[in-house]
Amino acid sequence: MARKPTFDRDEIITRARDLFWRKGFHATSLKDLEAALELKPGSIYAAFHSKEALFAEALMDYAKTSGGDLEAALQATDSPLNSLVAHARSLGTLCDAERPSQACMLVKTILEHPDKDAPARQLAERLIEEAGARFIAGFRAAQAKGEIAPDANPERLGIKFQSDVIGLRTFAQRSDSADMVRDLAEDLAIGVEALRVA
Repeated sequence: MARKPTFDRDEIITRARDLFWRKGFHATSLKDLEAALELKPGSIYAAFHSKEALFAEALMDYAKTSGGDLEAALQATDSPLNSLVAHARSLGTLCDAERPSQACMLVKTILEHPDKDAPARQLAERLIEEAGARFIAGFRAAQAKGEIAPDANPERLGIKFQSDVIGLRTFAQRSDSADMVRDLAEDLAIGVEALRVA
């Protein structure tokens, strides 16, 4: 009978996520994983079967964690547009907190896997599409509430918003970007607020 793992699986996935997010899939060695997870190779493979499978779980954890704040904000207010504005403005603090990377882990994965058939790339693209759908849903909800014009295009607004967020997070990778990131996040927030109908 197999022994039950003695580690917290969620904690291990979080540690792996942060390591992969910082270094990327290819640059993360088994030795790196052993050190970060404090597990022997046999335990890693027994729990996750492969480095690729562990990476997939880490990617999904990243997507769930990063999307959770917006989901919670959209559900906690009667103003979807205010939630989107607040989300944009919150990006101004990207450089204030210690993170494995300022850039989006999903985008980094796509850039690291040029082969469109690579499973990691396909998963990252699907998760980015799901994130975009959350932004689109936010603009649709704002339109349904009468906060933005009835002839506005929520799909285009949502994808544009996502593109701006990705660009801002990528720019935040620069070591001298903190002040500009705050300004650009404020510009993004003001742009979304400007959609509000009087």
